[in-house]
Amino acid sequence: MKIDDWLLEILACPACKAPLRAETEAEELVCTGCGLIYPVRDDIPVLLVDEARKP
Repeated sequence: MKIDDWLLEILACPACKAPLRAETEAEELVCTGCGLIYPVRDDIPVLLVDEARKP
């Protein structure tokens, strides 16, 4: 998974607006606030609450 550091700094959880943390091995972004886990497909973050899974 390739997400630039500058992009990761500005991405936020659409549900609670908290910062996201990259889980490179699982190719996912994890919300540091509510814990929702967003998939990354073809190096593109899918930041849709309906697509996220709960921890």
